[in-house]
Amino acid sequence: MMLASGCAMMAPSPPQDQSNICEIFREQPRWYDYARESQQQWGTPIATQMAFIQQESSFRSHVRPPRNRILGFIPGSRPSSARGYAQAQDPVWGEYREQAGSTLARRSHMKHATDFIGWYNARTHRQAGVSLNNPEHLYFAYHEGVGGYQRGSHRGKPQVLRAASQVSSRAGRYQAQLASCEAEFRCRRFYQVGPFCRA
Repeated sequence: MMLASGCAMMAPSPPQDQSNICEIFREQPRWYDYARESQQQWGTPIATQMAFIQQESSFRSHVRPPRNRILGFIPGSRPSSARGYAQAQDPVWGEYREQAGSTLARRSHMKHATDFIGWYNARTHRQAGVSLNNPEHLYFAYHEGVGGYQRGSHRGKPQVLRAASQVSSRAGRYQAQLASCEAEFRCRRFYQVGPFCRA
């Protein structure tokens, strides 16, 4: 417990202004690098990745679902094994680590969270044909699983429909904002000039 608390204390604080992706990356420029690496590897746009993470965890590294309460006050079990920036659950996180990640991948590290989202959405695209430029339907599949999405399980869940709409709107705003500031993150280091600057 003390180790977990210590790790949480050392994790980056959530960005103060989560409505603006430029401000998010100004606070945490390495997050831009991680999201761009994931985009290059898997194809999900940076703005969509960050919209997913904002929706799932509000950029809190160690967040978990609150425990159920027995008799209204006794802490019980958690409703799921979701945790970390991407709120990945144990089974699918295990699949990710076996297929694409590392045995050292942590849900509390932004690099692994963005890579996980990219990997999962690429799988959704491959299995269900959802465009990587359709954040709303990618989120349906992310929340319900690809099989659940294909069965339409999200249609009867107003909370999921609302969350996916929020993700889509946020991804659109983030994309427009990023267009105005991405150059400052892409070429911010002294050696990222000319052919050494990522296009």
